[in-house]
Amino acid sequence: MREHTCCFTGHRKIPQTELGNVKQELRKAIISAINDGYLYFGAGGALGFDTLAAQTVLELKKKYPDIRLILVLPCLSQTRNWKAANISEYERIKQKADKVVYTSKEYTRDCMFKRNCHLVDNSSLCICYLKEQSGGTAYTVKYATTHGLTVHNIAL
Repeated sequence: MREHTCCFTGHRKIPQTELGNVKQELRKAIISAINDGYLYFGAGGALGFDTLAAQTVLELKKKYPDIRLILVLPCLSQTRNWKAANISEYERIKQKADKVVYTSKEYTRDCMFKRNCHLVDNSSLCICYLKEQSGGTAYTVKYATTHGLTVHNIAL
């Protein structure tokens, strides 16, 4: 299954001036992955790129009904302190996902790290939006690279 699984990682904040291009490049990257035989798409449920990736997979399921969205979530309370509109979209995506996995019940200092490792450890392709060389996205991309995943950075 790993050879047919793609994960996503990216920044929570996408500049409004880049959003249209990011959406377009993400869609192209996912379609390319589908054409290469990828069926399973893992997203971490965070705001920003994770949400955009999940939304795009759900939209593409209309044209490619065999693909599956797998949400790998860090904890049950991930949306604590989120705005109501963001929580509503998160719940909509969860309802439409084909599978939801939690890496921890409670929030811990390392639950995001565990979520990111789970995504990478079960994938062979990582589609990312990486513009900064520090932080969780940079770490996850480095982890993916050292574990042999093909990495496609749509921010380039």
